[in-house]
Amino acid sequence: MHRPAARVICLDASYRLLLLRWRDPADGTSVWGPPGGGMEPGETPLATARRELMEETGLDPAAVLEGSVPVEVDARWNGKHYIGTEQFFLAHFAGDRPPLVRTGLLPYEQDNLDEHAWIPWSDLDSLPHRIVPPRLLSVLEALLPAGPWSDREARNADVGRLESPS
Repeated sequence: MHRPAARVICLDASYRLLLLRWRDPADGTSVWGPPGGGMEPGETPLATARRELMEETGLDPAAVLEGSVPVEVDARWNGKHYIGTEQFFLAHFAGDRPPLVRTGLLPYEQDNLDEHAWIPWSDLDSLPHRIVPPRLLSVLEALLPAGPWSDREARNADVGRLESPS
């Protein structure tokens, strides 16, 4: 099944990444991932990214920048197999750990969103559940190559082959 989607990598002033921990309703497994979701008919990827950010976090959608990175999807969620390309965008917030609100979530999303966290980029490998896409730092490096992670080995060649959640 192909469902065009867009996601937002959110950074706070200290370059922590906002990740949401979702519980798959089909099998109960947990995954961490950036805010985002499926495009509505007639919607652009940027409009989707901004709408999804507002719905899932309450954060200012104007913070989502225009450039994006395509990420190939091959993932299972809620008993369905998703394949295709998702667009990843960047949003950078001036404060540390901006507070989130969950009032824009649909009822099933409220049931499946377990928590959120602002994670230091250097701690991504130590999270107890898998991260989607698995090489999220490569996507971040492609979106913001001059960030504090830029001294790590180049991963940008892998960006087109990364996986993402539904």
